[in-house]
Amino acid sequence: MKILRTPDERFNNLKEYPFDPHYTTIKTHDGSDLRIHHLDEGPKDGPILLAMHGQPVWSYLYSRMIPFLTKAGIRVIAPDLPGYGKSDKPATREDYSYQRQVDWMGQWLTENDFSNLTFFGQDWGGLIGLRMVAQDPDRFIKVSMGNTGLPYNPDVPQEIIDQVKSFRDSDLRLTPRSMAKEVRQMDGKSLAKDKSEKFHPALKFMYWQKFCWDTENLPIGFIASNSMENRSNLSFLTQYFFQRIGLEHLSPCTSDIVKAYEAPFPDPSYKMGPRAMPNQVPIIPDASLEAQKEARDFFKNSTKPFLSVFAGDDPVTNGIESDVLEMAPNAKSAPQIGGGHFYQWTKPKKLSDILVSFIMEKA
Repeated sequence: MKILRTPDERFNNLKEYPFDPHYTTIKTHDGSDLRIHHLDEGPKDGPILLAMHGQPVWSYLYSRMIPFLTKAGIRVIAPDLPGYGKSDKPATREDYSYQRQVDWMGQWLTENDFSNLTFFGQDWGGLIGLRMVAQDPDRFIKVSMGNTGLPYNPDVPQEIIDQVKSFRDSDLRLTPRSMAKEVRQMDGKSLAKDKSEKFHPALKFMYWQKFCWDTENLPIGFIASNSMENRSNLSFLTQYFFQRIGLEHLSPCTSDIVKAYEAPFPDPSYKMGPRAMPNQVPIIPDASLEAQKEARDFFKNSTKPFLSVFAGDDPVTNGIESDVLEMAPNAKSAPQIGGGHFYQWTKPKKLSDILVSFIMEKA
């Protein structure tokens, strides 16, 4: 397996990220060494929060929450998934699958021998982390999550499956604007059950899947900035223009967030993980189907304290909470806090306060 490693100097002088790196080397399926990075902040004897990010971001997403959490006495462990952040980056599309991410992060968890964990995951951090909890439950005492789920869709009509696959393979070229227009139309029940064929979320989410895979130089900094910052249309358009011509670092409109989320990727060859992973979301039946069912069955019978906390204003995940609460009957639902998809950045204190209360609450 060809594996890329981002030079350390790419991460110099990032604002709001004054944290020391920690590295763990695991083995891939073919015996290659894969180095995974994580943060370890706060008191070593404090209750531990394992905080996992999603696509296309990295542990930088938690940098605004960490001061609130550590001040409350929480020890925060925040890894970068393989393909993201300071972790190594397998270089080909075939290197990435849902199961491999679960296997890699499961090895990382075992190698570090973390235990007595409270889990929190968002986006792919939830899809991967909830599977980790289900396969190694003795390491976890509490579970929390939001803007994510554990999708299980065995009964998608064949015509929907065919339409999605045909669209992914088509020659249509999407722009950020044309992609976003479709994704915003997701009906609030995305990745949940019992969707009508006409409004099936797979027919909207496929735009995100196709855009990510077809865009060789995926504008990750631009996407993050668009989700986390309030900027003028002119500023966004200028930033995207420079991104398209491969000179994003010269844009006069490059913000600190753009810099932070482009830092892991010296050139487009490093972006295979963020490009490949959206197609692994099991919104239609795929190789993960049985493993998803087993994990959901675990949560159906688990008595671990479980907290669901959603933003409520994220079109991709708005309707998933009902499915989560059905999957985990003992789950409690926190009030929706707003902040969009990446609410760790936009609502850091509010989300931190909710998690601190949950962690400190006696089971």
